[in-house]
Amino acid sequence: MTVTIGNHVLGGGHPVYVIAEIGLNHNGDVELAKRLIDVAANAGANAVKFQKRTPEIATPVHMRDTPRDTPWGTMTYLEYRYRVEFNREQYVEIGDYATMRGLDWFASPWDVPSVDFLEDLGVVAHKVASASLTDVELLEALRATGKPVILSTGMSTIDQIDRALEVLGTDRTVLMHATSTYPMEPEEANIKMIASLRDRYAGIPVGYSGHERGLQISLAAVSLGAVAVERHITLDRTMWGSDHAASLEPAGLEHLVRDIRVIETALGDGVKRIYDGELAPMAKLRRVPA
Repeated sequence: MTVTIGNHVLGGGHPVYVIAEIGLNHNGDVELAKRLIDVAANAGANAVKFQKRTPEIATPVHMRDTPRDTPWGTMTYLEYRYRVEFNREQYVEIGDYATMRGLDWFASPWDVPSVDFLEDLGVVAHKVASASLTDVELLEALRATGKPVILSTGMSTIDQIDRALEVLGTDRTVLMHATSTYPMEPEEANIKMIASLRDRYAGIPVGYSGHERGLQISLAAVSLGAVAVERHITLDRTMWGSDHAASLEPAGLEHLVRDIRVIETALGDGVKRIYDGELAPMAKLRRVPA
C-alpha cells in the first residue's frame, strides 16, 4: 500500500520521503523558522514539520506552573508555551514560504482545536507525535479530516499502537518507528522494529523518526526499508531549547539526504545480473568460462 502526501508517494518502492522537523527549534521567531525552511530546501528534503498546541489544553496541569529559565527570563512552563507558539498570521507566513521553497509543510497538532487550526490553513497531512498516540479524541479528529496521518510510535506498546490504528484506520496512515529519548543512544534505537511493524501491519508504509546524534542509524533505517525519515533540524545544536541537541545542523541534513539517495540507488531490485562494468574484468580474470 502507498500513501500520497502532497505530490509525493510514500511506499511501493518510491523515493524515501525526508521530513525536516523544525518543531519548536524556531524558538517563536518567524525569521528563524524561515532560515530553517531554507536549510531543509537547500538540503533536498521533501517536507518541513512544526508543532501546534493550544497551550492551555496541551500543557499537562502538573507542568503549567513549573518555573522554566528561558532566553526571555524565568517564566512558568505555560507562559513559555505561549511564548513560542505561532499565531495564524505567522503560520500563513511560514507555510507560504515553505510552499514557495518547494516543500510540503504540516505539523503535529497536540489537541483538537489545533487540528481545526491546521485544517483551516490547508495542510497536506497531519503528524501524530509519539506523546499523543493514546489521545483517542485527537486521533478521531484527525481521522475525520480525511488527510494522510503520520503516526510516530515512540513511548508506546504494541497494544497501544493497535488501538491507535483502530481509531485512525490504515488506508491513509504511515507508521514511524521511534524512540522518544532526546538525544537517543544507539542501544535504544531498535531499528529492527521497522520490519516488525511492517510484518504486523501488512500494507501500512513504515518509516523512521530519529532523535539520535549523527546519521548512521537513520541511514541504516533506510537500508532496512524505511519509506520516510524524519529528523529535527537546527542552525546550531548548542542553541537554547530542548530539541536542539538531538537535531541535525545544516551540513548534517545535507549529508543525510545525499546519503539516503545513494543508498536508494545502491539497494537495486534484488535481481542478479552481470553489469556492463563487469565485462572487461570478467574477460581479463575469469580462467574457466561458464
